[in-house]
Amino acid sequence: MNDETRQRLETVEANLAHLEHQVEQLNGVLIQQSRTVDLLKKQVQRQSEVLESMELERIKANQTKPPHYQ
Repeated sequence: MNDETRQRLETVEANLAHLEHQVEQLNGVLIQQSRTVDLLKKQVQRQSEVLESMELERIKANQTKPPHYQ
């Protein structure tokens, strides 16, 4: 193998190592973002349930019974 081919191979290997490192970092970020999204979904679901409950209570409180039920 001549020097030019060896140099090119070393460059390719270095670039590949760099890209593998970047993929690992991006994968870590993706996993963290997925966890964050799951947590946010749960929080939104809980808040929606609380708001729905509050709205139902407000509706019940504003409804007056007809005179014949009192």
